[in-house]
Amino acid sequence: MAKDTSPACRQCRREGLKLYLKGERCLTDRCAIDRRPFAPGEHGRRRTKQTEYLTQLREKQKARRYYGLLEKQFRNYYEAANRQTGITGENLLRILETRLDNVVYRLGFAASRRQARQLVMHGHFMVNGKRVDIPSYRVKPDDMVSVEPNSSARGTISEATELTASVSPWLQADHDNLVGKILKYPERDEIDVPVAEQLIVELYSK
Repeated sequence: MAKDTSPACRQCRREGLKLYLKGERCLTDRCAIDRRPFAPGEHGRRRTKQTEYLTQLREKQKARRYYGLLEKQFRNYYEAANRQTGITGENLLRILETRLDNVVYRLGFAASRRQARQLVMHGHFMVNGKRVDIPSYRVKPDDMVSVEPNSSARGTISEATELTASVSPWLQADHDNLVGKILKYPERDEIDVPVAEQLIVELYSK
């Protein structure tokens, strides 16, 4: 399966804000964007001419990296969102938020989305009592997400819950028993993603 193996900290520096791709490290003074708040590379400190296209592209790249997706995956999600009724940008974020790897992260069962994706792929989580090892699996309201009873990662998952200050309002988490429930589909104001989704729609609409 194809995946982005580029350094996570370089991605944050390129987008100019914390994408929280490294889990606990992002919360410490070792965070790269705190130490070097400029784009990576030889010309990272140079001023770049801002154009409409560049603004839209950066917004798309920011969202893609935030959720850890490749370009083709992200484009497919956009096309799926565009086919739905309602506001395309909000549909897109709702689709991305209901991926199983993102839900595991939002529930506090992983320190980062990368860790959540790895835990899901290794079969450490179940949905409605059935083992699911597909990170892109879409959850629905009333679905129950739980840790596989014999999982060797229960200690790692428990440690991740200690870093979680709060859980998104569209989710319910029991950190003692490592069980979560999807209460409903998230509304736009319940998705705390630093992305202007309308710019992404404008980019793909060209």
